[in-house]
Amino acid sequence: MGIELSAIHYVYLAFIVLIMALLIKRRDTTMICVVGIFTLGLLATETLSGSVSGIFNSFIYATKELMGTIMIISIIVAMSRVLIRTGINETMVSPLTRFIRTPTMAYWGIGIIMMVTSLFFWPSPAVALIGAVLLPVAIRVGLPALGAAVAMNLFGHGIALSGDYIIQGAPKLTADAAGLPVSSVMTASVPLVLVMGLVSTVTAFWLMRRDQRNGTWRDGLVAGKGTGGVLGEDHPASKEDRAAISSRAKKWLAILIPLLFAVDVVAMFLLDLQGGDATALVGGTAVLILIGVTLLAHRNRGLEKVTTYLIEGLTFGFKVFGPVIPIAAFFYLGDAAFKELFGQVLPETSHGIVNDLGVALADVVPLNGIVGAVTLAVTGAITGLDGSGFSGISLAGSIAQLFGTAIGSGTAVLTALGQVAAIWVGGGTLIPWALIPAAAICGVSPFELARRNLKPVLIGLAVTTVVAMFLV
Repeated sequence: MGIELSAIHYVYLAFIVLIMALLIKRRDTTMICVVGIFTLGLLATETLSGSVSGIFNSFIYATKELMGTIMIISIIVAMSRVLIRTGINETMVSPLTRFIRTPTMAYWGIGIIMMVTSLFFWPSPAVALIGAVLLPVAIRVGLPALGAAVAMNLFGHGIALSGDYIIQGAPKLTADAAGLPVSSVMTASVPLVLVMGLVSTVTAFWLMRRDQRNGTWRDGLVAGKGTGGVLGEDHPASKEDRAAISSRAKKWLAILIPLLFAVDVVAMFLLDLQGGDATALVGGTAVLILIGVTLLAHRNRGLEKVTTYLIEGLTFGFKVFGPVIPIAAFFYLGDAAFKELFGQVLPETSHGIVNDLGVALADVVPLNGIVGAVTLAVTGAITGLDGSGFSGISLAGSIAQLFGTAIGSGTAVLTALGQVAAIWVGGGTLIPWALIPAAAICGVSPFELARRNLKPVLIGLAVTTVVAMFLV
């Protein structure tokens, strides 16, 4: 299974190490990513014009890939603004205050609700659905917006997505690559997902409380008002806006709006909608709610106000995503984007820069249970560095099959471990641009959220890998 590594592979790996080091040191990585794109382009095209053009083209590629996420966040923010300014949001969330009374209850409550919701239609739509509803309650009882983002992130993009027991997109990809039935990979992943989830969420909570006690907690807010993204008002609601909807209408709308999203959930089951299709259904529903509430609230000015709210939402979305696009552009080069932008300049046996590095890693280590578990965890994490979480899990499955065959057992466990590592790293808990939905909804810096997640996720991966060694 030999893979020929070129200078491009080593340069890409060097920039990944540099980017991770800068993240740990709490420095911005945008410029380094641009330099990385330029350097890779120069190696690939051997022309100055090709490498310079590659920077812009990679930005366009990343924007296209991220557009669905940008739009859903923007639309949900726009809808949330009109709900806040009319007071519907307060009516909607008031019943939850009975159950969420302390920061601790807010952290675990938001996390568990996020996990359950994400299991049914993946985390990004779940973040958009529940963020606007639960974030005001959490902040009101003293949980920082960054703490809420950590909870939503670890429980949704971590626990729920790495198991993916309802939609089964992740286990199907890894199981097919490993030549196993989906059920065996799902069964093997249960203890690993539980251990990874428990260790990471408990560690994150303990670190948050410790830093708050020591006065070293950083809020990481980008909205500028200390209330999170969807709550960050540029100007307070006017009396006219708040008086535009009667108390009775607010109560009915507070019931109707969650009901409409519940219908979306049912439709996702009945119509078998997943991923982007599920996001589109939620986004379309949010647009209709935005239009309906705005027309009721502003009446004669409704037509103009609909556009105003959409502009506010889009402004917020692109403001948050602006610094993320260059980083996404670099990490996309680790997969299919490199060939699309620079042509077939990698060796013929190449399956993409990131996957090649993972295969090379598997080739140079001895085959036994302990090393197998460590290798699958590291390989999964490396393939997750492109920020998708899903692009490399087929590779994890194929490497797990090789290790399992050589060892004589444990193929399903190794496959599940590679899946968990890849999705926790790349699915949205460590790579800054991948965890943007939770950061955007909560109005915090994605870089600060990535730093806050780093220790809990690495500790969780270490403990989970040790557990896998005993299960192989």
